[in-house]
Amino acid sequence: MKASDSRLQTASLEEIKRGYVEEGMAYSCICCGFTTEPGIVYPDEGVLYDAVRYMGVHIEKVHGSVFEYLLELDKSVTGLSDVQRGLLAQFYEGKKDAEVQQALGIGSASTIRNHRFVLKEKERQAKIFLALMELLKNKDLHAPATWVSPIMKQGHTIHQRSFEISEEERERVLRSYFPEGISGPMTTFHMQQKHKFIVLTEIAKRFEPRRQYTEKQVNTLLEKVHADYVEIRRYLVDYGLLERKEDGSQYWLGSAAEEQGNGRGDGKQPKGSSAKLTDNSAESLTMEQQVPEERAGKGEKSMNRRKELQEQAKEVKTEAGVYQIRNERNGKVYIDSTPNLKTINGQQFMLQMGSHLNRRLQAEWNEYGESAFTIEVLEVMKKDDNPYADPKDALAKCLESWFEKLEPYGDRGYHGEPKPSN
Repeated sequence: MKASDSRLQTASLEEIKRGYVEEGMAYSCICCGFTTEPGIVYPDEGVLYDAVRYMGVHIEKVHGSVFEYLLELDKSVTGLSDVQRGLLAQFYEGKKDAEVQQALGIGSASTIRNHRFVLKEKERQAKIFLALMELLKNKDLHAPATWVSPIMKQGHTIHQRSFEISEEERERVLRSYFPEGISGPMTTFHMQQKHKFIVLTEIAKRFEPRRQYTEKQVNTLLEKVHADYVEIRRYLVDYGLLERKEDGSQYWLGSAAEEQGNGRGDGKQPKGSSAKLTDNSAESLTMEQQVPEERAGKGEKSMNRRKELQEQAKEVKTEAGVYQIRNERNGKVYIDSTPNLKTINGQQFMLQMGSHLNRRLQAEWNEYGESAFTIEVLEVMKKDDNPYADPKDALAKCLESWFEKLEPYGDRGYHGEPKPSN
């Protein structure tokens, strides 16, 4: 699971819609993990932005929109069929029913209207389901979260019996991810579920039993394990290896740590005030005394990284336009428009996966093979300086003109014949 996937899982509905979450003193993009920080001014094309507004600029330039990013997620996440996904993409571009039918080559305009009704019905059902889950959580504290991570759970804990792990396999996995030894850094956190279980139970051993940690202390400890310490922290909590207060102010070793054979902790919150530590507090103070020096080095690296990301964002230019997918064997073409031409590679990916929304095109792709097709841009839209210009309308007219030029119907293309106007 990528860091962005983890953010998406824990984000609220409002955070998902706006495309970023607040993490400490930073804003993180749920699509890719790009961060901005309050107090920093971000220049872009002669305009200065604060952290929040620049996050919006980043999302638009790199991802097109939050809508486009979410729509490209796997159907196991969205619950949408390929046809529904294609329809939503067309509706988002503001196309009329006849234009959608022409682009997708399915049914008629009345068929598209029926699909609109089905999607609205799905929306109403989703609202009721969310309301039911909220009411259930209020009634039952043990009800599942709005989005449950795809991990094997019994109550709150991942049990070792969920996996068959020999001591030899455990040591082999740890050597693979901790080449400098189990007390050293980890190479990556992108791994299969079983390996993640082994790695996390080992990381949990770095925490002391019956001791409270602030979030800052947890982060400082986990930073030495891997740069993506926020995701690791979340997984430790998900697996029950760490437990925390609802506001995230205090963490302690969870009951799962003892159940996994770590010999650590009893899973109960330590007694006493949140500021009170165990007999190891002297060691903690030593660590805190070292933080300013470490912070200076990390702060410089963080600033350099931010500058690098800002420069990359400046270089990313989005262009709207019309493109075609052409069958070189028989000359048939499929044409469509997009507000971001950088996303047309997604068309090739869908064809490779056998999930393209135009069934006629997909059938011939399967028959002739990938080498028989080319994807090319037909026209790039020029930016209109007129503040009253409607870019969506201009793009729709551009696509319509290409339909008139190429007439991609019947033996010439993969689109359904246009309905005669009354």
